[in-house]
Amino acid sequence: MKKRLATLGATIAVLGGSLFVRAQNAPQTPQAQQPQFRVHVTSELVLVNVVVRDNKGNLVRDLKKDDFTLLEDGKRQTISSFDFENVDELKTAGAAETTVSGTAPDGALLRPAEKTAALNARDRRLMLLFFDFSGMDPEQIDRSVDAAKKFVQTRMQPADLIALVSLATNMRIDLDFTDDKTKVLGALTAYTSGQGQGFDNGATGSSEGAAETSGAFTADDTDYNTFNADRKLLALQAIMQTLGKISQKKAIIYFSNGISQNGVDNQSALRAATASAVKANVSIYPVDIRGLQAFPPGGEAQNASLHGQSAYNGAAVLNDLSSNAATQDTLSTLASDTGGKAFFDSNDFSGVFAQVQKDSSAYYVLGFTSTNALKDGRFRRLKVQLNRQDLKLDYRSGYYAGRDFEHLNRADREQQIQDELASELSQTDVAVYAGAAYFRQDDSHYYLSVSLVIPGSQIPFVQAKDKDNATIDVIGEVRAGGKFAVGHLRDTVKLALDSAQQVRRKNVQYNTGFLLAPGSYHLKFVVRENQTGRMGSFETDVQIPDLRKVPLRMSSVVLSSQRVPAGAKKTSGPHPLVQDQTELVPNITHVFTQDQHLYLQYEVYDAARGKNPAPSSSTNAAANAPTNEAAKAPPAKAPRESVRVFTSIEFLQGSAKVYESKPVVANEVTAPDRKAVIFQIDLPLQALKPGFYVCQVNVVDDVAGTFAFPRSPILVKEPAQPSTTTTPAGK
Repeated sequence: MKKRLATLGATIAVLGGSLFVRAQNAPQTPQAQQPQFRVHVTSELVLVNVVVRDNKGNLVRDLKKDDFTLLEDGKRQTISSFDFENVDELKTAGAAETTVSGTAPDGALLRPAEKTAALNARDRRLMLLFFDFSGMDPEQIDRSVDAAKKFVQTRMQPADLIALVSLATNMRIDLDFTDDKTKVLGALTAYTSGQGQGFDNGATGSSEGAAETSGAFTADDTDYNTFNADRKLLALQAIMQTLGKISQKKAIIYFSNGISQNGVDNQSALRAATASAVKANVSIYPVDIRGLQAFPPGGEAQNASLHGQSAYNGAAVLNDLSSNAATQDTLSTLASDTGGKAFFDSNDFSGVFAQVQKDSSAYYVLGFTSTNALKDGRFRRLKVQLNRQDLKLDYRSGYYAGRDFEHLNRADREQQIQDELASELSQTDVAVYAGAAYFRQDDSHYYLSVSLVIPGSQIPFVQAKDKDNATIDVIGEVRAGGKFAVGHLRDTVKLALDSAQQVRRKNVQYNTGFLLAPGSYHLKFVVRENQTGRMGSFETDVQIPDLRKVPLRMSSVVLSSQRVPAGAKKTSGPHPLVQDQTELVPNITHVFTQDQHLYLQYEVYDAARGKNPAPSSSTNAAANAPTNEAAKAPPAKAPRESVRVFTSIEFLQGSAKVYESKPVVANEVTAPDRKAVIFQIDLPLQALKPGFYVCQVNVVDDVAGTFAFPRSPILVKEPAQPSTTTTPAGK
């Protein structure tokens, strides 16, 4: 895979990654030896609200479960749950004094509070008033707020629980569910006519029929209009996800001045909103707050004269009528697909409240688990029948089935992994391990090398042909101080393997890097295998030190058991792990076998210079093996002014030193552009007994008199039988 460099700012960049398969001769971590069991139970219960009336329009309240027959796409379904909600029962008891005085506990559905009692929605009517102020005129805002106030003062019943949500610059929860009239009226009074934030639809690039603004250019705001419509629909969807916590019927009274769709661009967001509403058992009752409108040929009085001939040939009136109908069509879809009703072309808005109370006074809740287990995302039609022909039923016509990974399109799959990256609760279906190491580029830039490891056993291969289509999606983000993003990674890599069994015996490793400034960072990576769509996440905090403030300026120590040719890779930007056309593959688990070599790489920066008569040894030569044989290096005459840095490797078990290598001395700077002395050490491990060790790296700047002793735990195991070879898995 080619490496890519994407600049994110003056001091921040993200570098492309590379994928390898490492020999899996040992478990990834000691914890992996312990058996882990996880049980997943999934049950998708579909709820259908049914209102039953007789020929006179009176509610019928005495039906039983056996009286109902439920069909989905013509196939009978078993009703697994049955409930009857009788909201009017609370009304007949009268209002309690505590409710009037405001001492009754509020609900905690929208904003859970630690000291607030849980919301009891049994035999209660849940009404959420959603004020979409974005794009509303001041008089439209006043009209919608006044209608809500009038309802609370004159028509609100003791069984009603009301919540307030508004959308302007952002979406706000202004009041959680409560039956306290004083609190509801107080929250409504806080709304002002200046809540609208100017999210009106823009022009479409043509001046014909548009109001005269004395401008010579008419902007094309089609993309903005698409975004504006999606913004409204996504706000509705976010509310549904919160309301789905309780099973009772919920009603959203949506005060809006219409939603304009642009072709099929907004269909995905509209479908997602209606599907979320059905899943959460929510009915939407849209109210076109514009009321009954007149469309004069020359435009309304507050607008300037129109461009072109539209005002004279009737096109302006036709366009206004068509635009108004289009904005209402979206509201009508929201109502019909969720079991609600839309209210258009009326200046009396009290009808919506009466309709909600009427539909929620007494209703049956039927629950079933569909016999159609296919998660294809298609619309499934519902039909409810009674054994009595003299009754009329009111229920929603159907719902959209869920979709599994196989039925997600490309855009939905991308959205899925993006949502997982933003999720606070990460998925762990795929085991992911990660490690990071930093190398200095200059005083203010550091290369952060990141390696992700996925056990090969986590990648399923159902058929032999799957090995040719096995891909892995990787997405990652770096946040400075855990707040704002300073680096982003998105890549899809293909596993090019000879056999499916080969990958199951090894680890899939993905290497990438970021160019960052010193500081504290939070890293999160999400990996998805594209056979079944399972995902795994890894999060960690990383501290990149400012080496100007430490005595000995040293990079991280990278441990490895594998080197691969890097001649075919086209690197853009620095890559400290590539030296002499060979790339070092980090071993983040620090698990090795006796038949492997332990490769170490680290760097020392700004080593002090002085008179140095001592001979030097190559820093890239192999250190002496654990057989205590001296490392042979050709002597060289040191320059008059040079650096003198000593390094050696020790293995410790407890407080006992098991092995120490002969020191390696560096007398010259290896990378002058970075002022770095690069050390590459090669230690065969065949002489070490299996067990846990502490690998200590001793580094001494003899001229400056500074030193550092970084340590890393390692596990040495017996060689696996039979041993496997190591090959790259992708490009």
